[in-house]
Amino acid sequence: MTNFFADIAAHLDRQAIEVPSWAYGNSGTRFKVFGSPGTPRSVEEKIADAAQVHRFTGLAPLVSLHVPWDLVDDWTALRAHAEGLGVGLGTINSNTFQDDDYKFGALTHTDARIRQKAIDHHFECIDVMHLTGSKDLKIWLAEGTNYPGQGDIRGRQDRLADSLATIYDRLGAEQRLVLEYKFFEPAFYHTDVPDWGTSYAHVSALGERALVCLDTGHHAPGTNVEFIVAQLLRLGKLGSFDFNSRFYADDDLMVGAADPFQLFRILFEVIRGGGYDEDGGVAFMLDQCHNIEKKVPGQIRSVLNVQEMTARALLVDTDALGRAQEDGDVLLANEIFMDAYQRDVRPDLAAWREERGLPADPMRAYLASGYQEQIEADRVGGTQMSWT
Repeated sequence: MTNFFADIAAHLDRQAIEVPSWAYGNSGTRFKVFGSPGTPRSVEEKIADAAQVHRFTGLAPLVSLHVPWDLVDDWTALRAHAEGLGVGLGTINSNTFQDDDYKFGALTHTDARIRQKAIDHHFECIDVMHLTGSKDLKIWLAEGTNYPGQGDIRGRQDRLADSLATIYDRLGAEQRLVLEYKFFEPAFYHTDVPDWGTSYAHVSALGERALVCLDTGHHAPGTNVEFIVAQLLRLGKLGSFDFNSRFYADDDLMVGAADPFQLFRILFEVIRGGGYDEDGGVAFMLDQCHNIEKKVPGQIRSVLNVQEMTARALLVDTDALGRAQEDGDVLLANEIFMDAYQRDVRPDLAAWREERGLPADPMRAYLASGYQEQIEADRVGGTQMSWT
């Protein structure tokens, strides 16, 4: 391990990246959901696959669940199943976008009965959190309008605020609400929570245990995402990440695939703003779909990409950078920043893993383990799980 890396090695020990249960099921485009050999047929099999990611990387101790996609009769048993495999159950994600009643909105609907149905669903999610030990309730709303005049934009915001307040009041003392935003789709004229400012306005009104979730794919092209990260950390309202990558919009590709430098810049701001500290309070999670690649290796590659860019971001000489910034030395400041990004930390990360009893090359170790061939041979029959 090189000397420059030794200074940051201990900081990497606290890295934890939640993996989403739905990443192990079938997914696809808006036109087709593709099946693949070895796809889980139950929530238990999805968790078993997720446990492999943690086994080979040491980076993924929690599995994020989705209700109702992951509904089971016995949540306590599911928690025990996960813990027996060496992982825990993390964020609980609600779903108010796959029910006919929610065609024109859920938490924003004009019909009080439908709003209450959506609120009751979130109450159910909170009950699941109590049983699984989950800390965060994540809410993403596919709500908005397609045409001018279709809905009362201000009235929808008022109803959303009331609904969120009712859900927030049901949370336990150690539980948090994180509100995700997305600038378009499936509503194309206006979206009810389209940006970080709207999410921030709502969670600020709720209380200190309501925070913003930032999905790295939910921004218009050219958006300076790291600025949003810095601002939310400055305001104490960044609760969680959904890491993925996109070339155009919400592509949900493997994190770092399109713009690894952006991932580096984001993680630098996380570290700079204290979000990576032990008490930083930011939950790091993947949110992506593996449409054409095998799912477990896709998740392994993704968590390794986050780890690599975290290591590079930790290597920025912040003292030298601060001096250059104060002196107005534009080129030197950029050189210091780029020097950290361009360092090849992969050999040092391999040594770091070996010191902790992990394989130096997690991807090769997984492929050599035979697990992929085993699940493809064993998981025959039944119904493969997917997000539809």
